[in-house]
Amino acid sequence: MRILGICITVAIPALSCVPAAAAEPVGNWLVRNGAAVVRIEPCGEALCGAIAWTRRQNGVDAKNPDPAKRNRPLLGMPILIDMKPAADGSRWEGTVYNSEDGQTYSSHIGLKSPEILRIEGCVLGFLCGGENWVRANADVPLRPTSVTPTR
Repeated sequence: MRILGICITVAIPALSCVPAAAAEPVGNWLVRNGAAVVRIEPCGEALCGAIAWTRRQNGVDAKNPDPAKRNRPLLGMPILIDMKPAADGSRWEGTVYNSEDGQTYSSHIGLKSPEILRIEGCVLGFLCGGENWVRANADVPLRPTSVTPTR
């Protein structure tokens, strides 16, 4: 009863008072614009995410700052890197690679509900932006990928 009171009193927006292990964002997530699905899986003691499906069938990482990586396929590319549980247990913190601008940002992810994942990235620690992803349904044609972090 005390935990319920703390949850109501603190009023953490969109997050429930359930143990973090019961609310991990493992699975497939459709990004906001519907152009890709990111598969989040455990990698060691962290979570990692890679592009599991994309509308751009033959898309490449053209804006990567490393010229040697500009021809690597988007499909299977790691974008959520080394996401570890935050101290408060309400989210995971790590880095996110944005193939749209070729930049890597400090990031955190957290479940707003079992079907909505919030991802935020920051530059200089305070210029932040984010979006909500929805859990991908079985109708999305996923291709097998590995989310082994590679940079």
